[in-house]
Amino acid sequence: MTETKLDTASAKPPRTTSGPGMLGRWGAFMAGRTRAVIGIWLLVLIALGAAAPSVFTSLAGAGWQANGSESVRARELAQQHFGGNSSAAVQVVIHSDTATIGDPAMARVVEQATAVFAGDERIGQVIAPQPGFTISPDGHTGIVIAGANASTDDMVKAVDEHKAALTALSKDGIEVYPTGASALWSDFNVANHDAMIQAEMLSWPVTLAIMVLAFGSLVAAGLPLLLTLAGLVASAGGLVLLNQITPISVWAMNFAMMFALALGIDYALFLVARFRDALARTGDPRAAVAETMDTAGKAVLLSGLTVLVSLSAVLIVPAPAVRTMAVGIMLAVVFVLAATLTLLPAVLGALGTKINAAALPYARRQQHRSPVFARWAQILHKHPWPFAAVALAILIGLAAPVFGLKTAMPSIAVVPTDAPVRQGYELITEQMGPGAPGMLSIITPTADAAATETIARASDGIVMLTPPQLAADGADVVMMQAMPAVDPSAPQMAEILDQLRADLPADAVVGGAAAENLDLQQALDDYLPIVVAIILVLGFVLLLIALQAPLIAALGTLVSLLSTAAAFGVAKLIFQDGHGAELLGFTPQGFLDGWGPVFFFAMIFAIAMDYTVFLLATAKEHYERSGDPHAAHLDGLAHSGRVIFAAAAVMVAVFFTFALADPLPPKEMGIILGVAVLLDALLVRLVLLPVILRLTGHAAWWSPAWLTRVLPTISFAHH
Repeated sequence: MTETKLDTASAKPPRTTSGPGMLGRWGAFMAGRTRAVIGIWLLVLIALGAAAPSVFTSLAGAGWQANGSESVRARELAQQHFGGNSSAAVQVVIHSDTATIGDPAMARVVEQATAVFAGDERIGQVIAPQPGFTISPDGHTGIVIAGANASTDDMVKAVDEHKAALTALSKDGIEVYPTGASALWSDFNVANHDAMIQAEMLSWPVTLAIMVLAFGSLVAAGLPLLLTLAGLVASAGGLVLLNQITPISVWAMNFAMMFALALGIDYALFLVARFRDALARTGDPRAAVAETMDTAGKAVLLSGLTVLVSLSAVLIVPAPAVRTMAVGIMLAVVFVLAATLTLLPAVLGALGTKINAAALPYARRQQHRSPVFARWAQILHKHPWPFAAVALAILIGLAAPVFGLKTAMPSIAVVPTDAPVRQGYELITEQMGPGAPGMLSIITPTADAAATETIARASDGIVMLTPPQLAADGADVVMMQAMPAVDPSAPQMAEILDQLRADLPADAVVGGAAAENLDLQQALDDYLPIVVAIILVLGFVLLLIALQAPLIAALGTLVSLLSTAAAFGVAKLIFQDGHGAELLGFTPQGFLDGWGPVFFFAMIFAIAMDYTVFLLATAKEHYERSGDPHAAHLDGLAHSGRVIFAAAAVMVAVFFTFALADPLPPKEMGIILGVAVLLDALLVRLVLLPVILRLTGHAAWWSPAWLTRVLPTISFAHH
């Protein structure tokens, strides 16, 4: 098959000047000042490392809300006027199979539970169990409500502190469980933290083994891990300090740990592999560092910027937890990128030939230009269409289920069955009805109280309504609690809430934990297309700036979107439909967690573009040198294929270890991201993109003259 023909006047490699570019000179500067660079990093790590150990205890535990929503306004009104009887209040479930709430033994436990909260300024009014509202019909279960007098994050910390004292009251046939939204996040954060630590401990040895196989040298393999560790420590300390300014979700550190490990190793792999090749040719460590930074260093910098840009789009979503998760990853990427561009070249310059120390026998024959991937590139060159058809068929087939994907906020099933919050939740459901854990708070002006009560009682899906409660501070508003007929996570809950809001007087607001979840889900759904559009546009623009070629920048962006869609299609099959659920050890909820599409899309697309930059930057380097698209296609894959394969293997290993977690959200995260990387590396970067380069020829690198004048000149070739 012949190459695509094109007037190559605008596709010729740009004219370059001799000598290293700015990044190459920067690398040589770092390599010449090893002691100073390492000394500065040690000071940074000591300063930030001092704060790092407290990262999981100091970060915020909640923030899952849609800022400005009706449910958040209802919570604020409840905390201001009704003693904190809001969605953030702590509910203490007290139950006995033999005694009732009025019995002396149960009454003593109620008093003891109330006393636990004494003196805690975060707790507002403590309300004892009340007949018809917080006492079950048979009298065997009662709920003590400890009102919220602080932010949702502080209420989660209050539960953290009082949980042990409350559960310790369980004795002599009486069970005591803290529950409610604040307790839910408290128990879930503990389970999530344990799962993340377990996954990290499993991933490190697996990662090291893959690195040794990829590099064939213990020193070369260990260097990326040390670099990543520096980025992790710095980002952990940075998050603790940032939390002093604005609350940061504890999930931010979980994601930061994972991304710092995955991306840090990616970047170090790319640079170390290139350094070893340059060192073998030049024999001069400083010159080798300059060449490495002038070529692979540019790709890493542009890749890091692409990741940051993709994640920055998530910041427009008005949900504190989602925003701060993005901030956590971005902070980790910044530190890892800083270490990659400063500490790594300094250490490489100091190590020199020692980078190959403790090498395995086969490593001495290892070349940067992989013969295996060179042969694979030749196969793709000779038979582009069959391989492209198979890859596209697999990706499109896996992406098809995404059109039936359903999302919702997590149910109680995301916490372990032995967690106090779940045991309390199930007791309330069993004793008081499925809708009892999802009570809706209705707050309305006093003048509308009668009309609001009449409408709410007659509303479909509402099975119980408490009488209007006057404001504790004398404000001209009243509050009623409405019990829905269904479980808070049931699909019908949204219809009940929407109908109730539509029927009530205009000044009435409806809140509660279930309403907050539904409002957050609506916000996530509303912002998803905006986030996707921003990420696609900014990703294309960055690729265009990096490659100076509109066609390959557009195609690179589109194939990244295809692998992302395929990953979500697999997520639908596993987590919504339940295929493989028994093997993976979870019970499907019938939907994907609501924050998944927005957040995972940004993460997956960032990773996909990471590999896109590595492959296309290498191909562009060879095109700039030769002006031959055939050489660019073959050598691009031959020189980057092993690194992409090894980096993908590391990422898949890191992500799939999270599939072993008990809580469902980390399991979702690990499997979705792991599948995304697997599909992206094997089918997109190592098949589709090389085939696209083969079929487009010179057109891949063509740019109109006016665009060339507008864009900054970026060259990946070292001269």
